[in-house]
Amino acid sequence: MAKSPLILIAAGGTGGHMFPAQALAESLLARGWRVKLSTDARGARYAGGFPEAVRVDTVSAATFARGGMAEKLKVPFKLALGVLGAAFGMVLDRPKAVVGFGGYPSIPALGAAWLLRVPRIIHEQNGVLGRVNQIFARRVNKLACGTWPTQGADGLNAEFTGNPVRASVLERAGAGYIAPGDYPMDLLVIGGSQGARILSDVVPEAISALPDALKRNLTVAHQAREEDMERVVGAYEAGGVKAEIAPFFADIPRRLSECQLVISRAGASSVADISVIGRPSVLVPYAAAAANHQAANARMLGGVDAAVVFPESQFTAPALADSLHSILSNPNAAAQMAQSALGAGRADATERLTELVEALARKDAP
Repeated sequence: MAKSPLILIAAGGTGGHMFPAQALAESLLARGWRVKLSTDARGARYAGGFPEAVRVDTVSAATFARGGMAEKLKVPFKLALGVLGAAFGMVLDRPKAVVGFGGYPSIPALGAAWLLRVPRIIHEQNGVLGRVNQIFARRVNKLACGTWPTQGADGLNAEFTGNPVRASVLERAGAGYIAPGDYPMDLLVIGGSQGARILSDVVPEAISALPDALKRNLTVAHQAREEDMERVVGAYEAGGVKAEIAPFFADIPRRLSECQLVISRAGASSVADISVIGRPSVLVPYAAAAANHQAANARMLGGVDAAVVFPESQFTAPALADSLHSILSNPNAAAQMAQSALGAGRADATERLTELVEALARKDAP
């Protein structure tokens, strides 16, 4: 019995790379393709969410960003070994296309695909091309962009596909928005695992400073680090604000769909979720993000007036309080922000990406 045609997916070990890779794998399997994941030992530990039908090929990979001088000297040799191993695997079971999602573990498969002239595509989640994707952007047949515009994509064969989102987000895509008014309102505060402390520093004070007539209608759900929990709880209580504080909310899609406003970091997945559901937002890009990519991510919503974007240096309680008051006391403007967010999103990102991959793979079909 002949094997189904193969698509090889290459991705690094962070959720930002692995989640869209997983979404593509699930979509391709549903369409009858065979799928393999190429990653390193660290990435393999984060591959537990992939379907069992996806075989994980562990390759040799390394980065100059970690370790001492001795480890850095080994990097070229580890990468060369990884490329040779990936190339050997492709000769044995030639994929119809290779799809890279960034991260240094994607280098071996993309390098081998370039050497063997296997059709290849990369997907960039953020608004700035990552280091590895910069290397391969001119060596692939197609660049799929999760955030638009994408810095570094000029002059390339690039297309805005959007970032694949979870099924639980898709279930609430375009959910009806209830504009702010003189009735109970929900405000959601979420931050990534890195650098979210500034939200705990600024947001409770800003909300506490709102007029009582507005504040009494608000209920805040605030995601805070464990070490910040006690002071965040105290700050909301002192300000007379009804708030639920937790280090993790398992039902973010529901909370997004039910809130009047969200305050968030500007990670690619967060921006995608906000745009697919369609909600007004205040975005605070993480200043230490590589190549300031969260600021680029935020431009997708800020550029269409769907979000108020604060650089960290300008994110103060008085400034935030002014923005919150402006949005929550102007229902027509808030509703327009929600509509603009929805227009910037791509609820069909997984389908768009799948179709790009299939079109490329079929050109190579016998």
